[in-house]
Amino acid sequence: MEPETYLHGLDDSYRPLPSLYLAFLSIWLFSVCSWTINTYKNRHFQTNNLQWTLTSVPLIKALQLTLSFLFWYSCFHLHICSLWMSFGVYVTGVLFKTASFVSFLLISHGYCIMCEHLSVTERRTTAALGCVFYLTLVGYRASVPYFSVLLLLNYLVSFYVIFHHISQNLSVLREQLAFIEEEDIQDMHDAVYAKYTMFKKFQGAMQIVAMAETVIFLNVDDSSENYWLRLLVREWAQFCIFLYIGWTFRSQDLAPRFSVMPTTKSKRETMVPPIYSIEMDAATFKDFSCHEWHIGVPTSDERSNDSLLVVIQHPKAVRLKSGTTHSQSLHLV
Repeated sequence: MEPETYLHGLDDSYRPLPSLYLAFLSIWLFSVCSWTINTYKNRHFQTNNLQWTLTSVPLIKALQLTLSFLFWYSCFHLHICSLWMSFGVYVTGVLFKTASFVSFLLISHGYCIMCEHLSVTERRTTAALGCVFYLTLVGYRASVPYFSVLLLLNYLVSFYVIFHHISQNLSVLREQLAFIEEEDIQDMHDAVYAKYTMFKKFQGAMQIVAMAETVIFLNVDDSSENYWLRLLVREWAQFCIFLYIGWTFRSQDLAPRFSVMPTTKSKRETMVPPIYSIEMDAATFKDFSCHEWHIGVPTSDERSNDSLLVVIQHPKAVRLKSGTTHSQSLHLV
């Protein structure tokens, strides 16, 4: 086939696509490098398993944009439109959407924010939703009958789970802030308020994502006219959303005690991590009886020869009742 005849088979409205894909590829590659360097440099400030997990999202996006650029560049300049390369664009696009929603689910569960690890139930739920989302998205993009309905149902379930867990975490953090203000525990205030601010920003971002996904889902315009403009708007919106979420949850020097969190979230009432100690002598400790405060740690007092016991609150204890902390002589550790 002659080049002139071959190019006549391509719609001229697609000609800006190689430049667009190359521009966004540069932006996402710069984001990946910046994110990785920042996460590595600030790795000692906080538990950053979440940040390393989020790295997969821009990496997959950069791979998708690379394949898209190579496909359209080869079509217009090398006169070869590779079927395998277009299939790679299709697969990486599905993986990008799936990785994005799995990341949203992890953040909504409070991974590395409210707890160090997800519970078994949360891990299974996240994995199941991710697999179902991937399969339904593959069927939808392959134009399999009824998969548009299945994808819509999957969107509804996923967004319900995300907003439900965000609401739960915000409720817990509000209770902790109220408890901190009531007991005047200023050492914990900044850390808890930082987590509360993160979830509020994430909640707003997810509302924008829900609206954007609704617009994309309802948009049935497949015409080639002004396709590059629709692509520009969609890609730029995706980048801005992920830039906002990434900036919110980046590795950074956060407030003191931010990383003080339980290993896994408990179904019991969540309380502020204990930061009190009670100092008493051995004789008093023998008669001491309290379900919340019962771990004795021996210490030494430089001012006297008598040994002291520091009583530490049990980490699985229920919230202290009003007035309990005021009935003992408490000191910040």
